[in-house]
Amino acid sequence: MQAIEDVAKELGLSPEDLLPMGRGKAKVDLGALNRAPRARGKLILVSAVTPTKSGEGKTTMSISLAMGLRKLERRAVVCLREPSLGPVFGMKGGGTGGGKAQIVPAADINLHFNGDLHAITAAHNLLAAMVDNDLHFGGKSGLDARRITWPRVMDMNDRALRQVLIGLGGQNGGVPRESRFDITAASEVMAVLALSEGPEDLRARLGRLVVGYAAKRRAVTADDLGAAEAMAALLRDALMPNLVQTQEGGPALVHGGPFANIAHGCSSVLATRMGMRYADYVVTEAGFGFDLGGEKFLDIKCRQAGLWPRCVVLVATIKALQSHGRGNLEEGLAHLDRQKESIGGFGLRPVVAINAFPDDSPEDLAKVEAHCAKLGLRVAACTGFAEGGEGSRALAEQVLEEIEASDASPPEPRHPYPLEASYPDKLRAVARAVYGAEDVAFTGPALKTLQRFDQDHPGLPVCVAKTHLSFSDDPAGGGLAKGFVPTVRSARAYLGAGFVTALMGDIMTMPGLPREPAARRVKIEPNGRIRGLMQND
Repeated sequence: MQAIEDVAKELGLSPEDLLPMGRGKAKVDLGALNRAPRARGKLILVSAVTPTKSGEGKTTMSISLAMGLRKLERRAVVCLREPSLGPVFGMKGGGTGGGKAQIVPAADINLHFNGDLHAITAAHNLLAAMVDNDLHFGGKSGLDARRITWPRVMDMNDRALRQVLIGLGGQNGGVPRESRFDITAASEVMAVLALSEGPEDLRARLGRLVVGYAAKRRAVTADDLGAAEAMAALLRDALMPNLVQTQEGGPALVHGGPFANIAHGCSSVLATRMGMRYADYVVTEAGFGFDLGGEKFLDIKCRQAGLWPRCVVLVATIKALQSHGRGNLEEGLAHLDRQKESIGGFGLRPVVAINAFPDDSPEDLAKVEAHCAKLGLRVAACTGFAEGGEGSRALAEQVLEEIEASDASPPEPRHPYPLEASYPDKLRAVARAVYGAEDVAFTGPALKTLQRFDQDHPGLPVCVAKTHLSFSDDPAGGGLAKGFVPTVRSARAYLGAGFVTALMGDIMTMPGLPREPAARRVKIEPNGRIRGLMQND
């Protein structure tokens, strides 16, 4: 592992730009964004086919692609989300890549890292405490205790806290009411931090957070409770991007970690801007498959920040394509076709990255490569997990060719809906253009809520919360689902983050631990090294 000052130097950052946070980690001062840019970085979005339950390796492929670009002597940085402790100790394990395509120090990043998630938890729960304090002292804000929407959060999977009674204990215990806990990654404060452009924007967004409603449908906000300034103070250091490195010493900016379902599932705008100012190529990822995470990256993050990728890398595995084809690889390739069409709807063309495993047969790999060639797509098998940057050279070459081919006429933003459309129409547009749905159904309460949002909060993008395992809202629908009509069951206005979330199906904002949680394999060795945070470790 290189000294973090040397990693920063590769980007053109000076030691004065860094706030060291221990061995191999640093915060990057936001003042580095105020200098003339060293580069005009080209943004590369790494997405994937609809994942199976084991995932398709987007983070590993993102890291290995950045390594491969560096092998080709390109100045590249990878921008990733921060891992959440819940999944780390739950089913997924760590979120730092795998094999020889990891970011380091992996144990530090997977655990407390630089304290960002703790700061977000504290800021969120400060607002929750001020909500109940307002009720306790007579409700000066006018909040109706039956219409409070702001939960509490913690950065751990704990299903017992999904629905709770609070305020018990008599007169000094507060006002008894029902509430819930979400995981910190699902907090709107997390989404706000990830989308903020700087301290002033952060403060303004925090002030717009809606905690509940008073009489006549009046929204009560964090500003109404006088909480936003203190929340911003708690988040002062968390707002600065974190600099770490790949196993091969390349720079990595790891910052923000919004839930890829209830929110937009991308790393921070500030980290992306930092990367694009100091590197020639910025590799970043979005949660789940393109139909869920990629769409949100383009329709929410890029739309708000005025960014647009030069290339989309679509990660696929032989196992996932076979799964989507009910065991038949050739049938599963139709799923790849649908994702290509969805990406094309945004005016982009994917480079297909086959995350190759040792047990993949040469015949199956050849079938996928031939199919992509027939579609006119660049494709490369990537062995970054086993070989690091050397195993990603072919993918990096294909990505560079794709980008250079559009240098004369770079892709321009294209979206499935205009912001002035109604929320029901926006949801229909996403479902039809990206999921392949016939239409969208709405429960009575959900439609009424969306119509109210059209009156009170028009012009925001939509964020669909649904299963990541299918194009449809049925987890068993699979990657070839068609002719379906998903149902919007409820909707929430996230005014701080700046989008309206529609919930399709049962969406858990507080995950639970599996029967065999990953926490059981974590061990501390006599030398102090932590083992078992990553799968196969």
